[in-house]
Amino acid sequence: MSLPSGPHAGALRPRGGGLSARTADIGVTAAVTLLVVVWTLLTMQYASEPLNRTVTGWALIAVGCGALYFRRRAPVAVAVVTLAVCVVYYPLSVYDGPLMVTFALALYTAAAEGRFTAAVALGVVTLIAVGFGEARQHDGNRQIDDMSLFMLAGWLVSLVAVGRAQWTRSAYLGEVEQRALAAEREQEARAEQSATEERLRIARELHDVLGHSISLINVQSGAVLHKLSKNPEPAAALSAAEEALAAIKATSKDALRELRSTLGALRKPDETATTSPTSGLDRLDELLARARSTGIEVRLRTEGERRPLPPPVDLAAYRIVQESLTNVTRHARATGAVVTVDYTDERAVRVRIDDDGEGAPEGSPAGSGIRGMAERARAFGGELTARNTAEGFGVSARLPIEGTE
Repeated sequence: MSLPSGPHAGALRPRGGGLSARTADIGVTAAVTLLVVVWTLLTMQYASEPLNRTVTGWALIAVGCGALYFRRRAPVAVAVVTLAVCVVYYPLSVYDGPLMVTFALALYTAAAEGRFTAAVALGVVTLIAVGFGEARQHDGNRQIDDMSLFMLAGWLVSLVAVGRAQWTRSAYLGEVEQRALAAEREQEARAEQSATEERLRIARELHDVLGHSISLINVQSGAVLHKLSKNPEPAAALSAAEEALAAIKATSKDALRELRSTLGALRKPDETATTSPTSGLDRLDELLARARSTGIEVRLRTEGERRPLPPPVDLAAYRIVQESLTNVTRHARATGAVVTVDYTDERAVRVRIDDDGEGAPEGSPAGSGIRGMAERARAFGGELTARNTAEGFGVSARLPIEGTE
């Protein structure tokens, strides 16, 4: 596990509904100050010293206790100050107050805030200073015996060790929190990406459905208007109008069916979607019949043994043929087109649409319809090519089957 370090390592604490850091610092400082003051007042009943020493001692107590408020902002500096205060206070004052508690708390805080090296160094300096001072005393004047010195060493080690453990725990919880936040952000990003992809899919489906159907309706109505503009016999005019209206009715009915099927994805889970057959290559006859109603001779050719395809691939192949025929009726000025479905490759299905129209101007960029077809093919790991041919224009797509549900 990688643990953070640096000036703000201690800030990686779990955020909860407890007291703020400032309130906690004030509370701890007040509690330690109360302890030191009350204890010192009690010891003053059993000893006395000159007034100037007493005033100096209380000033040192104020400095040592007051510094604890800043122990998390500047842990090493506070530990140094409290240690210095203790070094001056105990030789100066005859009152054996618990001012050492301030240094103990500051040393623990330094370790708990990630200043492990500084905390160890201060603990070692303290132990060496106390041992050196006691060594200079005569045997009868020593304040701390060897056992007490050993216990002091254990006390300092325990403070640093507990502080280090607290820092490790805080750092671990902070890292867990950061990972949880990162996972939440990643989940939100994935959900947003999925929603965006779904919107694009629906937009592409609507473009294919509406673009194809409206284009056919436009061509069919334009053709009958052209016939009627030549003032044919009433019987011939009526027959042409009936034929065009029947084709328009069939085209619009199929468009509404596919539109309901596409928009069914937007329904709420508790809503019942209108059931309708999903478009696929088995509906090519209907698609080609609608294209023929515009006056273009469209033929279907199948290579290999026809077999069922995964629904996503089946729909993508159908949409590519649909968009290609839409382009033929709108732009190609063609008289005929051939749709070829090739099943000879066991790992993929191929569709080709060739027309005898004018083709695309050389150097012109691909239109949105061709880009949409290419995106469909790439979504399955396939490829699509669209280019001019010797007879007109051709679109060829390969859609892999393996790994597609």
